[in-house]
Amino acid sequence: MRYFDTHAHIGLIYDEPIEQLLVCQQAKQAGVAKIVSICNSIVDFGHVYENLKSAEHVYHAVGVSPSEVVNPGRDWRKKIEEGVKLPRVVAIGEIGLDYHHRFGDKSSQIELFIDQLELAAHFNLPVIIHNREAGRDVLEILKDRLPPAGGILHCYSEDAEYANAALDLNLLFSFAGNLTYRNAKNLHDTIRVLPVERILVESEAPFMVPAEYRGKRNLPEYLPSTVAFLAEMLGMSVEDTAQATFDNAMSFFSIRD
Repeated sequence: MRYFDTHAHIGLIYDEPIEQLLVCQQAKQAGVAKIVSICNSIVDFGHVYENLKSAEHVYHAVGVSPSEVVNPGRDWRKKIEEGVKLPRVVAIGEIGLDYHHRFGDKSSQIELFIDQLELAAHFNLPVIIHNREAGRDVLEILKDRLPPAGGILHCYSEDAEYANAALDLNLLFSFAGNLTYRNAKNLHDTIRVLPVERILVESEAPFMVPAEYRGKRNLPEYLPSTVAFLAEMLGMSVEDTAQATFDNAMSFFSIRD
């Protein structure tokens, strides 16, 4: 079986280049054949990209997250424009809105989000979208500004009603280890309304560890646990679920073996 981890913060798991490579190698041994590395910092993107250059099964997204809105750096746009030209950079992200942590003010977050959506459209790249307690604004912005290549609602946290509204857009829904939590009723209800071809999986490492590994720091190699839970919810075999989500990610990111 092959798994595709569409969202892992490799640079937040370990600082050292060798350790970051080891994380990716161990994931591959566990069947996680593809990983998209996500950086919360535009500066960290450059470091992690260089550290993982030899890991050909690791792909990258480049972008400015809402956590950086107060100080993204004067050259953030240039760094994205340079980053998208690098090999194995497949998306702009993670970008979006976070009203939980109140990074800066809402208008600044929205402006940064829209600027990067426009960059994604210019470079014909998909976007990886962060949404925390900002669902209404995220959806309203995406209705008008989602780039043609589409987007991923990563670490999906809204409910089934929201998902039904988002299905009208070119969006995929990515689920992390919190799907396996017993009290995640909103996520379980959402799975029941989504077509399989719109579902992705992610580790969100080092966060959102699956219930089976509670108490440990999350790693991409734990992704099969989330897929097994998803398979049970879908009434599919683990093999078919792993293949379906793998194929969905390959198509979305325009990756060819």
